[in-house]
Amino acid sequence: MSHRVLVVEDEPDLLANYTAALRKYGYLAEGYANRESAWERLRVQLPDLIILDVGLGAEIEGGFELCRQIRTLSNTVPILFLSARDSEFDQISGLRLGADDYLTKDISLPHLMARVTALFRRLEAYRSPEADEIGVHRGSLTLNTDRLEAHWKSQKLDLTLTEFWILHALAKRPGHVKNRTQLMEAANTVLDDSSVTSHIKRLRRKFQQVDPAFDGIHTAYGMGYRYVADSAEPSPS
Repeated sequence: MSHRVLVVEDEPDLLANYTAALRKYGYLAEGYANRESAWERLRVQLPDLIILDVGLGAEIEGGFELCRQIRTLSNTVPILFLSARDSEFDQISGLRLGADDYLTKDISLPHLMARVTALFRRLEAYRSPEADEIGVHRGSLTLNTDRLEAHWKSQKLDLTLTEFWILHALAKRPGHVKNRTQLMEAANTVLDDSSVTSHIKRLRRKFQQVDPAFDGIHTAYGMGYRYVADSAEPSPS
């Protein structure tokens, strides 16, 4: 069964190019030129992946607002920003809102398709986890890759796919430092250093929303990050 991809882009030629390229690669693609029409469609049925521009017509941050709306419907549907705006501030803003990737429009179509394929590979990895990796228990943390759920002290954490995969990589081996490249590989995506840092900050905030005392994700300066299991269970050797 082909994956369904929804593209939101206000420039007609670009929208036609993106949807045509997706269809060439075997995806079921549909395009929308503004936030209102895309949101109307998304409320009826979510696709398997969403590609958003940031500026949509008169709404200079319409894509950001649509991302917020989508995350009220689902924390796991992959969202990829594709924008002419290449500032670090915009990239971090998109990731903070829950996007899984942020690309600029100077990217080639083959490269874009490669990133889309990588996001779908990650989805398949979640849907078909190895039997011994379905459950990860580290102290008060429980991860279930079958249901894509994370719980801290029995409270659910609302994580995006990228956040879940990064946390999974860290929690599998508490105390061991994972550098940014290893975390990107675990999340099956390509992010710059600031984007990885942004995902880590979002992870910490989501833990602290349910437990203000949480301090389980440590920075190993110049090296990467490590997960430190709490006292509910000793870290495995």
